[in-house]
Formats: sequence, structure tokens, C-alpha cells
Amino acid sequence: MGLLQLFLVVGIFCASSVVGFGVDPALRISVFDELTLGEGFDGVTQVQGFHSESRAFHFQGSSREVVAPVEVSEQMVQKLRGKNEFTVLVTLKQDHLNSGVILSIHHSEHRFLELESSGQRSEVRLHYRTKGQQAHTEVFPYSLADDQWHKVSVAVSASHVILYVDCNRIYERVVEAPYMDIPEDASFWLGQRNAAHGFFKGVMQDVEILVMPQGYISQCPDLNRTCPTCNDFHGLVQKIMELQDILAKTSSKLSRAEEKMNGLDGCYCERTCSVKGVVYREDEGWTDGCRNCTCSNGTVQCEAISCPPPQCPAGTAPAYVKGACCKECQPICLFGGRELVEGDEKAVRDSAGRCLLFECRDRTMHRVVPSEPCPELNCAESEQIALSDRCCKVCRGHDFCSEGHSCMEHSDCVNLEAGDCCVCKDGFRPLRDDNSYCEDIDECAEGKHYCRENTMCVNTPGSFMCICHTGYIRIDDYSCTEHDECLSGLHNCDENALCFNMVGGHSCSCKPGYTGNGTVCKAMCDGLCQNGGTCVSPNNCVCQQGFTGKRCETDINECKTGRNTCANDTVCFNLDGGYDCRCPHGHNCTGDCIHDSKVKHSGQIWVLDSDRCSVCSCQAGQVMCRRMVCDCDNPNADLFCCPECDPRLSSQCLHQNGLLTYGSGDTWVENCQQCQCLQGQVDCWPLPCPPVDCEFTVVPEGECCPRCVTDPCQADTIRNDITKTCTDEHNISRFSGSSWIKHGTECTLCQCKNGHICCSVDPMCL
Repeated sequence: MGLLQLFLVVGIFCASSVVGFGVDPALRISVFDELTLGEGFDGVTQVQGFHSESRAFHFQGSSREVVAPVEVSEQMVQKLRGKNEFTVLVTLKQDHLNSGVILSIHHSEHRFLELESSGQRSEVRLHYRTKGQQAHTEVFPYSLADDQWHKVSVAVSASHVILYVDCNRIYERVVEAPYMDIPEDASFWLGQRNAAHGFFKGVMQDVEILVMPQGYISQCPDLNRTCPTCNDFHGLVQKIMELQDILAKTSSKLSRAEEKMNGLDGCYCERTCSVKGVVYREDEGWTDGCRNCTCSNGTVQCEAISCPPPQCPAGTAPAYVKGACCKECQPICLFGGRELVEGDEKAVRDSAGRCLLFECRDRTMHRVVPSEPCPELNCAESEQIALSDRCCKVCRGHDFCSEGHSCMEHSDCVNLEAGDCCVCKDGFRPLRDDNSYCEDIDECAEGKHYCRENTMCVNTPGSFMCICHTGYIRIDDYSCTEHDECLSGLHNCDENALCFNMVGGHSCSCKPGYTGNGTVCKAMCDGLCQNGGTCVSPNNCVCQQGFTGKRCETDINECKTGRNTCANDTVCFNLDGGYDCRCPHGHNCTGDCIHDSKVKHSGQIWVLDSDRCSVCSCQAGQVMCRRMVCDCDNPNADLFCCPECDPRLSSQCLHQNGLLTYGSGDTWVENCQQCQCLQGQVDCWPLPCPPVDCEFTVVPEGECCPRCVTDPCQADTIRNDITKTCTDEHNISRFSGSSWIKHGTECTLCQCKNGHICCSVDPMCL
């Protein structure tokens, strides 16, 4: 099939389930443990956390420097370097309205990974650098700075980002993929961006980075774990691009080979066989281990050597000799009632307990004097083993195979308790009884394969392959069919079902969360949706007005929740699915309000007891609340609610360059970000850019927002369309976004941009 069809098929079958979950310690970065937090960091104290299973720390003040030492930072960064799948986890309780950095990995001014929470703007921000070496900030509108505990995780898989808060999926986005080639001297900060900015204030617990795409499951094990990750898909696309490069290079080599072959028309060519670096001519024979081989028409043909039983005279016994396949008669020695052949060694102990080593040579046992003492063992005496063929003991689990063995090709050496033995690899069988020599099993010829309809069995070393007949397409490793009804859309599966192609047809199976026969699938809800609710997707009921709950089983008490319009002293009475406003006997319903069990008269204004920054008023029987309006000209302004009115020096902020100071409430623009000083804290967020709806964009030098361009070769960002491919100089189709070295050059890099080929020369390569 074509590359585009393969691309689409892979996209369909990428949705597979993730089975099981476990975190390899090599993939976990426990930031508290790596920094040995609690030892010598000012402004950081250990406190009671969200749970008691791990340590929690309170971050306070603005004079701390929680940064990892150089060697510790490199150990943590090494696990992240070059990875495009990772998850940042933290459990936190952030002070009200605080804006601070949870963790930051940066080099100079380049932030490679930084997670920030802004209480001033109720945002969570993920800062990183893209593969185009551009700074990028992904903003998620959400408030964590409410002095409440939250479980937070940000999962990144290539260009796929998911934000979870308290085990709820809040945002899921497709972004530019992060560039994680982090320099070796990058710094790792916790609870701040650097020594002067981004101070997080509050409590943090379980700060971890897991080098895996679905690490949030370790924080919330009950979450559904569904693949695919975008990295799986992008990885396959990358492999296809690499195959395109291989195809282009192969085409070039084939072209040169054809040119050379054209000059060989007048030559006589003899087909030869090359085995292990040795070239054999036609009909030439040789012995390969336990096989006699012949070169026939360029193909190696081998037969196993048949070993007749040796007829050994007295004083000899059959034994294997190095370099020979069959047993040969060898002289024997009698020692301790046992027969030993030439070269065998035997260790015995005398009456004094000393070990003596003897070797069978020329039918006589000769004493062998060791040339050096036994090596010192690093294991307990109970773990030491005495051997029959040497005086020196060894530790249990000793690697005998590393001392040399007789296992040849297709045979593996396996360590035993007191020696080693040979075992044939899978798909091979022994040619002699000690398994030193093994031959391939031809599963195709012997009928030991699983190839089914429309396939041909092809033997391979140690295994076999099932090749589809011409005109058929593969279903699985063992069977092929004439048509793929699932891919072509010629099936009757429900839109909420999975289609499986089979020989002669297809089958349908409802997706998880749906029930039916595959052609008709309906969403499943555990128990019927109550009170008129409708099941619209798995375990998701849409409730009628006035009801709530997973199954719409709970009546909303509009009177208690304040979700009613009763006014003018009328009293709210809750009803199933609604409410009623009634005027009490003896009242005239003048428009007074009831707030916190207190009567507030119409037109009355008051400050909330629970939030001194909110002002409420009673208007025609309804309570209206809003944030306090700040008047900095008023000398009695509440600085807690109006930090921008604070003139004190402690409320000033330092510019990023360290040369300018700003008062509380001042704003400025730095590196395409809008910054504001509030009570001594600097909070910055990306400048808003108008949306651009075009195929090619570029950010001009000195500007912050992208602009549309018509020339694709000038664009630094393109909206890739996989249907718009390019044809290179070898007539190879290239996907949009792929790049390759131009044929015949070493320094010209070409890239496909939505059907347009853009090439440029790297001056550093010349």
C-alpha cells in the first residue's frame, strides 16, 4: 500500500489499551529526595502535608535559594534529556493570590521546563522551548492559589499535553512539541524561578517528574488508562520518514550498480558463496562445524554430518575433541575408580586437608602445581562452592561461561551450579548430544508453522515468516485477506464500535463503555439515569433541570444553594426538580434580603465576613456581591485587597535585568510577556496575539506575534497537511514536515512544507 495509506492505517490502530501500571525507579525523579530538602535551605520548613505517607515542606519568604547542586541537577536532567514523554506531579496548597514557580529547569534565559501557578490571573502556565528553538508558554485558565490542597499533574507526550487537577482532566491540548535537549550546565530550581523572581508561597508535597506519558496514574490510580500517546504515533511517522531516506539512498546505489552492470555484459560471471568472510567458488565444499556444505549456483547447501559409533581399542574411550564434530578415541586414565580422558583434571584432598590437582596426560595422572594462589572471594563462606576440577573455590553464581566454552554458532552457553552447558537457541536443534553445534529447524518444510489462508511460509534462521500472496493484504502475522473492509469503509459497524478485518469479511465489537452486537452500540450507564435523565455516553447522564448527580438521583435544593430568584421577603420552598417562592403570613415582601441568617434591608451595603475584599448589597430582595474597587488616592485603602496601592519599599519589584525597580501595580513588557508587580511579586504572562488563519506564518525579528506569509520557505511555522506530499529527486514521496540531505551533496538540507520543497545550505558544514 502507499505511504499515505500506511499512515492512516497506523493512525486507526494506534488506539490500543494500556495494560498494567508500574514506575521503574530509573524513570522517577523525586525532587525532595534528590535535593535532600530540609537540610540547610532557608525559608523551607517541614510541616504536616495532605497525607502522612511522605514529607511536605512550607515555602515562605523571598530570600531563599532552593537550587540543586551541579552534580545533582545533572543527574536529574540526564533522565529528562532528549525525552518527549514525561509527567510533572505535585500536591500543593498555595497561598491565596500568590504567583509562583513550582519548579524550573533553565539555562541562562532559556526555560526548558517550568511549571508556574499565577494566583493573580488564575492561571497555570507551562513554559518550555520548541524544536524550532522558540520559547513557548501554554496557559491553562485555572486557579490553584486558593489556600486549598490540590493534586496537580501535567502529562506531556510529544505534542499532546493534559492537565489534571484533583484527578479531574481539566484541559487536553495539541501543542508544539517540547525540545528537551537540555544543556549539561542547566540549573534546577524548586519553588522559584531564580534567586530574585517567581517565589512560590505555600506547602508542597510529592514533587516528582516521571519520564512517562501517563504518570498521573501514580497520583490517581483510579483514572482510566487509555492509549495511545501521541509519541507512539509520532515515533512511527518518524520511522516512515527514516525509511524514505533509506529508500532514496538505496535508489541511488541501485542506479550506480546498474551502470556498472551494463559494462559486464561481455564478462563471464561465476556465482560464488560468501560465508563468515570467506568466498567459495561454484561446487566448492567445506566443513562448517557439524555440517558439510557446498556452494551451488550461489546458494549455500549444507547437510548434517552423520557420526558412526567409534570402535575404540582397550585403554581408550570416545570423547569430543576441540575442532572436530564427531567423538574420537582418546587415551584414558584410571583415577579413584573413574575413567578420565586426555586433558581432564581432578582435584582431591590429602589427609591434611590440602587440595591436590591432577591432570590426565599420556594415560597417567600428573600432579599440577598452581602458578599463582587462589583469588580472594568476596562472598560468605556459606556461598562458596568447591569444584571437582580445580582447587580454588568459587562464589555461588560464578560465571563459568566467561572462562571459555565449546558452544558454537546458534548455541548459547548457560551457567550451572558447578559448571556450564550448551543450549540450542529457539528455532534450532542439536547436531550432537552436548548441544555445542545446532542447526536451523525448517518450520515450513516440516509443517511446524502457523501460516494460514492466502500466505506462503518462508523459513528464516530460528523462525519463519508468512508472506501474503500477490494482491492480498495482511490481517495479522499469520493470515491475509483479499480486501480490507474496515479501512475502505465497506462495513456495517456502529460509530461507537471497533472494526476487525477477517478472512472473507469483518467483525464488529462495541467500544468499552458501550453495549450491543457491534452493528448497534448504545452507551452504558451503571444503573438507569433517574428523574428523566438521558444516558448520552458511557457513565454520563444528562440531567433534567433541577436534578444533579452521576445518575441524576439528587434533587438540587435551589433554596440552600441560592440558585433561585425569590425576592422581596418571599420564602423559598424546595420542590422535586424545582422550587416555589412564597410570601410568609404577615409579611409584605418589601424586598429585604436574608444573608447568612441575617436580615439585610433593600439598598444596604456590607463587607463579607469570609472575604474582606468582596462587597455585597441588597437590591430588590436579591444579594449582589462583587470584588472591591480599588481607589489608590484613598489613604485608607485596604492594601490586602488592593496590593497595587501599596507604596512601601517592600512591595517594590526588581526588573528581570536587575537594574530597574517598579512599584506595586506597575506593569511592563519583557520578552513578549506582560509583567506586573503586586506586593513585591512579579507575575508575567504571554502577550495576547490575534489569531492567524493561514498555512504559513513567521514571527518577524523584533516582534512577538506571528504574521502570514505566502512563501513557504520563509515560514518558521506551518500548518502541516499530510495529504500534501513532496516528490524528491528520486521520485520518492515525502510527508509534509520531513527533511533529507539532497542527493549528491553533504551540506544541502531539504524540507517538505505542504507540497513545497525548500532547500538551504548549512554554512557550518562547508
